[in-house]
Amino acid sequence: MSEPTWLPPATDAEVTDSLTQAFVDRFSSLPDGVWAAPGRVNLIGEHTDYNAGFALPLALPHRTYAAARWRDDGILRLASLQQERTWEGPVAQVRHGNPRGWSAYVAGVARALADRVGASEVGLDVLVDGRVPLGSGLSSSAALSCSVGVALRDLVPGLRTMPVEELVAACVRAENEVAGAATGGMDQTVSLRAVDEHLLLLDARDFSVVPVAWTLPEHEVLVIDTRAHHSLADGQYEQRRRTCEAAADALGLRSLRELSAELLGEPRVRTALGAVPDGLRRVRHVVTENERVLGLVAALREQDTDRVGRLMTASHTSLRDDYEVSCAELDVAVGAALAAGAPGARMTGGGFGGSAIALVRRDEVEDVARAVHRAFAEADLTAPAFLTAYPSRPAGRVT
Repeated sequence: MSEPTWLPPATDAEVTDSLTQAFVDRFSSLPDGVWAAPGRVNLIGEHTDYNAGFALPLALPHRTYAAARWRDDGILRLASLQQERTWEGPVAQVRHGNPRGWSAYVAGVARALADRVGASEVGLDVLVDGRVPLGSGLSSSAALSCSVGVALRDLVPGLRTMPVEELVAACVRAENEVAGAATGGMDQTVSLRAVDEHLLLLDARDFSVVPVAWTLPEHEVLVIDTRAHHSLADGQYEQRRRTCEAAADALGLRSLRELSAELLGEPRVRTALGAVPDGLRRVRHVVTENERVLGLVAALREQDTDRVGRLMTASHTSLRDDYEVSCAELDVAVGAALAAGAPGARMTGGGFGGSAIALVRRDEVEDVARAVHRAFAEADLTAPAFLTAYPSRPAGRVT
């Protein structure tokens, strides 16, 4: 049987020289610089961000790079080393459906920032190099939009003093309004506001963040890219979000954040949720997931490895059974990791494919990866790929 495939992060030095030369070949001049933004993995707290809840993500060392040159004519010229399709057009004409595909995430940021400084100020030539695994649920789309967002912030005179919270909002608008992906904002917050060597406790009510140290030095987070393609723009994510909004309306709440687990058992609450298709199960996941996030933060502070693992696994069960966003590949990955001795494992990201994660002792990472690899082969599934996650730095200029 073949050995597991590993996806190590690229170093800045590996990327910048080749990307700069590729930019010159494409646009016949040097870029003004190279910027990069990380993908993210969420340790716990899934589908809580758009419900004003809690999450505990971390920025990956895997990043998307953008070589960029500012233009003062309001024209965008967009190219990628991973995609043949390019796009060129005025920022003023960017809207939902124009452009499509990966270009929408880049053009959408320029369109959102144009509301602050004018469309003529945010023209850009861009060549991107995505080193976050695509379709893996590790937020490659947010890494793309945020890499261009920090480039525009640094290059456009009227944006240089822009607060990071406003840049986060612009990148969220790019995905929501132009790309048509109903992201809740966690991914962009992590990419732009990460703290090196820390997770972020994200409160999506106001998108405030509290750095949380990783206190389990003998353990790593093993990420299992199931190779089951993940997409937020296929309607399932939006359907879950609308169900939660309808449930909050039925209960007379601004968001599900205001509902506690104890109240879920009250007859009036169950009656109200019963009128919303799938309402009770979806709400039960969100409410209990918020409690799991806070419980895991406490467990990290207490260095309680077993409790961290139990909460991770309980999160997967809830996502699989109540929120129904898992799939065969994710369930096989989680089950195999647990059977191989991982204290905890769960799917991560929006679901319907993408990645799973497992809490694994450092000296057992390769053994657990082999066990998962073998389980996929036995289930006749496409072989997964693996990477290890440790908290990395936020988006910014590389050179």
